[in-house]
Amino acid sequence: MFNIALNTFKELKRNKILFLILFFWILLIIFSLFLASLSLWQTDKIVIDFWLSMIEIFGLISVVFIWSQILFKEIEWKTIYLILSKPISRYEFILWKFIWFAMILAIIITFQWLIFLALMLYSWTAISIIMLFSIMFIYLKLLVLFSIILFFSTFSSSILSIMLTIFIYIIAHSITSIIDIATASKNAVMINFWKVLYVVFPNFEAMNIKNIILSPVKVDMIFLFWNLVYGIIYLLLILLFSVLIFNRKTFENA
Repeated sequence: MFNIALNTFKELKRNKILFLILFFWILLIIFSLFLASLSLWQTDKIVIDFWLSMIEIFGLISVVFIWSQILFKEIEWKTIYLILSKPISRYEFILWKFIWFAMILAIIITFQWLIFLALMLYSWTAISIIMLFSIMFIYLKLLVLFSIILFFSTFSSSILSIMLTIFIYIIAHSITSIIDIATASKNAVMINFWKVLYVVFPNFEAMNIKNIILSPVKVDMIFLFWNLVYGIIYLLLILLFSVLIFNRKTFENA
C-alpha cells in the first residue's frame, strides 16, 4: 500500500500539467471575484453556474490528462514490476490506486468547496443544501469517470483510453435527451439501440443538479438518493471489471 501511494505522489509531482491546472485555478479565482462583484441581474445564478462548471471541468481535465497516465507510466517505466513483486495482489493494486485517487480528489474538491463558499459570502449569495449536493454529485461523476479510464487502461493504449473516456463523458450527459429525440422520431430500432446504451453508459445527466439551484423546482430527496445509489453501483461494477481484466494481464517481468 505504501509503495502504491509513494509511486502515485511521485507521478503527480513529475506531471507538468498539474502545475498548469493550478495556474489556471489562480486565474479562475481572480475572475470569480470579479464576476461576484458585478451588480447585474441574476449575478448569483451566473456565479454559481460558472464556479460549479469550472470545478467539474478542471476535475475532468485532471482525470483525463493526469490520472489516466499513472498506470501507463508505471508499466512503461517498469515500476509496476517492483510493486507486483511485493506481497500485494493485483486487485489490491487497482483498488488502492482508486482509493488514493478518491482521497486526493476529496481534498481538492473540499478546497474548491471552501473557496466556493467564500465567494458566495463575498457576493452575499444565499447558500443552500442543493449546492452541497451538486458538489457531491460532481465528485461522484469524477470517481465514476476515473474508474472508467482505469478500466480502459487495463487493456488499451493511453490515447485510446482518453478518447473513449471523453466520448463516454459526452454521451453520458446527453443520453436522456438522445432517447427523447429517438422516441419522438418513432424509430423502433434507434429507440432500442439507445435504451441499450442507456444501461451501458452512466447517466451523468441525472447527476447534473446544479441547474435547479436558485430555481423554483422542488428537490426530490428520494430522487437524489437513488441517483447516489445508482452512481455507487455503477462505480463498483466498473472497478470489478477492471480488476478482472487486470488479473489476466500479463507482464513479462512481473
